[in-house]
Amino acid sequence: MSVLAIEAIKDADVENVVTLWQRCGLTRPWNDPHADIALARRRGNSTVLIGRDVRAIVATVMVGHDGHRGWVYYVAVDPDCQKRGYGRLVMTAAEDWLRAAGIAKLQLLVRRENAQANAFYQSLGFEESTSVMFQKWLDGREH
Repeated sequence: MSVLAIEAIKDADVENVVTLWQRCGLTRPWNDPHADIALARRRGNSTVLIGRDVRAIVATVMVGHDGHRGWVYYVAVDPDCQKRGYGRLVMTAAEDWLRAAGIAKLQLLVRRENAQANAFYQSLGFEESTSVMFQKWLDGREH
């Protein structure tokens, strides 16, 4: 497993992080990644952690909690750097960040059709939940 320098995102990192998320296919038209980063950085219960190798930002995880459960989003590894253990390293950093905040449970959402991501999280010890997720848009959108 390779070593990454992992730290909280800084203002100068935002554009590179958004570009990485786009390269990884994580952005969606209905979620502005710049606004998501700003929201995560607004309070002390969430952040975006970045992993740098010797050349650039190659991995990210957005991590936060509601005081009870932790959540991760935007877990990304540069497509040219996958299979080096970077995903595992940023997930460990997210878990450590949550433990330091006193959070004992971590949850995440994965699209059912994303077999690669499902296999990755299972390899990290995650189990499929028996809960059903419901959603409601509060900004007037129907879907």
